Amino acid sequence: MRRTVSAAIAAAGLALSAVAFAAAPVPTGTYKVDAAHSGAFFEVGHLGGVSRFMGRFNDIAGDLVVDAPEKSKISVTIKTDSIDSNHEGLDKHLKSPDFFNAVQFPTMTFTSSAVKLDANGAGTIAGNLTLRGVTKPVTFQLRQVGAGKGMKGEQRVGYVATGTIKRTDFGMGYGVPGAATDEVDLRINIEGVKQ
Repeated sequence: MRRTVSAAIAAAGLALSAVAFAAAPVPTGTYKVDAAHSGAFFEVGHLGGVSRFMGRFNDIAGDLVVDAPEKSKISVTIKTDSIDSNHEGLDKHLKSPDFFNAVQFPTMTFTSSAVKLDANGAGTIAGNLTLRGVTKPVTFQLRQVGAGKGMKGEQRVGYVATGTIKRTDFGMGYGVPGAATDEVDLRINIEGVKQ
């Protein structure tokens, strides 16, 4: 009898812990991406995988509709000219036709087609990524980071999306695989402000 009661108490404790760590409720509505607190990052293997190299894009904009998962959506636009590798010469090369071709293709975009999130705020987001004029379906892992009020009382929400693409799928084959690996890991940190 004591074991049964102890097991029941332990199970109740685990259930309460799960509820305590569930994702914070997010008020439904339309949110605007806060560019100052959002970012798009990439990581690629350098010299065929000798090391890992990271960079980011500094100009990101977009909108989120937060609702039930089947009604939620996001669209993000990133200016390719805002690439930042922390090295001026490399940035110039990355903006060239060898890579992002920022003059001909000044933006890359992601538009969601399906969002799936569980009670803990973890799931996936599928959609279309357009890069260098090529559009491909991609799926990212999605995690709700948090929700709450900003310094002026405005409602805010945060998400992180991660995934891997092949740059050759988007016509970016320069230096594969000797200079840099084909696979590129992406991470998009989004903080949205309710409109």
